[in-house]
Amino acid sequence: MSQPEPLPHPFLDPTFHVSWSSLDPAAIEGDITLALANAQERIDAIANQDPAVATYATTILALEDAAEELYRAWGFADHLTSVCEGPAIRAAFNAMLPKVTEFSTRIYLNEKLWLVVKAVAEQPATKALTGIHQRLVEDTLRSFVDHGADLHADRRAEFEAISCELSSLTQKYSENVLDSTNAWELIVNDEAELAGLPESAREGARENALAKGHGTEEAPKWRFTLHSPSAFPVMQYADCESLRRKVWEGSTTIGRTEANDNTPLVGKILRLRQRKAELLDRKDYAELTLAPRMVKSGTAALEFVETLHDKVKGAFQQEVAELQAFKAEHTGGSAEDLLQPWDASYWAEKRRQAEFDFDEEELRPYFPLHNVIDGLFALTERLFGVTIVKRSTYYVNPETGAEQHADEPGDMEPVEVWHSDVRFYDLLDDDGTHLGSFYADWFPRESKRAGAWMNALRTGGPRKNGFAPHLGLMAGNMSKPTGNKPALMTHREVETIFHEFGHLLHHLLGRVEIRSLNGTNVAWDFVELPSQIMENWCWERNALDLFARHYADGDVIPDELYDKMMAARNYMQGAATMRQLAFGKLDLELHIKHAKDAADQDLDALIDEILDGYTAQYATKPPSIIRRFTHLFSDPVGYACGYYSYKWAEVLEADCFTRFQKEGVLNGETGRAFRTAILEKGDSEPPEKLFRDFLGRDPDADALLRRAGLLAKV
Repeated sequence: MSQPEPLPHPFLDPTFHVSWSSLDPAAIEGDITLALANAQERIDAIANQDPAVATYATTILALEDAAEELYRAWGFADHLTSVCEGPAIRAAFNAMLPKVTEFSTRIYLNEKLWLVVKAVAEQPATKALTGIHQRLVEDTLRSFVDHGADLHADRRAEFEAISCELSSLTQKYSENVLDSTNAWELIVNDEAELAGLPESAREGARENALAKGHGTEEAPKWRFTLHSPSAFPVMQYADCESLRRKVWEGSTTIGRTEANDNTPLVGKILRLRQRKAELLDRKDYAELTLAPRMVKSGTAALEFVETLHDKVKGAFQQEVAELQAFKAEHTGGSAEDLLQPWDASYWAEKRRQAEFDFDEEELRPYFPLHNVIDGLFALTERLFGVTIVKRSTYYVNPETGAEQHADEPGDMEPVEVWHSDVRFYDLLDDDGTHLGSFYADWFPRESKRAGAWMNALRTGGPRKNGFAPHLGLMAGNMSKPTGNKPALMTHREVETIFHEFGHLLHHLLGRVEIRSLNGTNVAWDFVELPSQIMENWCWERNALDLFARHYADGDVIPDELYDKMMAARNYMQGAATMRQLAFGKLDLELHIKHAKDAADQDLDALIDEILDGYTAQYATKPPSIIRRFTHLFSDPVGYACGYYSYKWAEVLEADCFTRFQKEGVLNGETGRAFRTAILEKGDSEPPEKLFRDFLGRDPDADALLRRAGLLAKV
């Protein structure tokens, strides 16, 4: 395939299939500057209308498209910082970040624009609008107010400055986490230290060491990093306590090293968020952010977290005591002896194996990544009435300019991707309509941020001339292929893949004509419902048989192993639930009660106080997650005051899944009902109504505890 001519403005190219090799960091400044100018011109045209003759179409609807080109281009730049991070992209992104933030902030502080919007909102024709158009009017008015449109002139400059500073601080927080994660490594020279580690973890560490110039085929060494596929097996399986301790100590350096210390950033971010809320006459950041969500207030969110805490604390405390006793029984210590933080996962795994005769590693051979993906797609097609088509892909090596093809070209033109690991798929409706396409990027790289996520690169939907397809991606940091074996997933990694694909389906299946109300643009405490419900099929036998096949012989999971897996499903659920509640509690308490004074206190002591009764006690006190809590601090908004949403949405999805269990977990009619009621609707109607449309009633608050086996322990 011959290389196309360079694009004059690659980040602004409207072509559906992105030319990733053309997205040179050097083009960011020029392209984003041009997009800013174009967007400002459209904003000015809306603002300069005579309020008496302006209409809903020329103002509120026009705002939907005014900055679309800019935000799409900036989304590509932002995406590259997540998957191809390096000095050039970091410098180019950070240079333009204040300008993009300033533009976005000033839209809502534009007095002329606000006057026109308010005037149009009061017109009889606008008040007569119904459905999604009236919802858009209401959302637009609320967004302007919540972003400072009614501020007095003396507060506007401060509000704008805070917004810009928050963008810079949260970006720096994210960079510190990435840099400190990549800065740590552990080279093991003695294979005896690897006792207990699964073969996949050993082989991955050996290949990692070779790739970094450590050891040889004849005299191997093993390299461990803080990326989850490397670190987690050590903490769970390594018999060598000193090895576990070294990796744990390494994990405590994330966001804490001298060059990448996030401690001062946490206090600054909290204080700025609080001040932003005060400028808008709100008592705290939770009051500002939670009003449009299902929970409605910070008080209600805290009550939700604390009520769940009270229900599971007995089970949690019992599990901790049993784990201490189990270790004591096997080491000769006392049941009163506290665990070390590097011992918890290891002894929890030992106890699970003892109680259930079940080792999670026994499942790994049944989850080769290609089978998991194929089975996930087969399940999706059966439930939701769609077809997923894999496209051939190619990658342009940035150093040589040469194309690398991931597989043999098919009947359709190959699609370019940003890395050789990335794959690309089309999603078609049952009538052949191209609903959308997506990229999948599953393996860790030093240039890639940690965790797993889904992003929307382009939001389509119904248009006057047909259907505009969506474009999205899902990414993660899963176990890589080792030796002559394919990439073999843990069951938790399988759940993560299903989870992110649930988000992606929410995006790709959106059928709302207004972009800002489509797809995943929903209340933050509703957005995890479509993702978390997908995890249920990772436990259902009928679904597992679609993809859980041994990589060597294609056999399904044996009945005996499946029975053990199900028996152990709710093992340590009290501790797992409490961990999530602790994150939610920490988030809310910091933003509601300590935003003003966090910077002046010992951060770890403050968090100990907040989380009293939410965490286990250890012989060596672990530092708080606060310095690497990217959910809260690596984005100006992110999950701030919203981490409770995971448990909130888990209650919703546990309840919703009961309908699938009653009607058949592979029942296409039920799947289509879920698609129609929830996945297609975006934010076109209140989430409470969407839930009732599917289940026929309000949520059962105990659905999650019942599924987790905790209700009987309450």
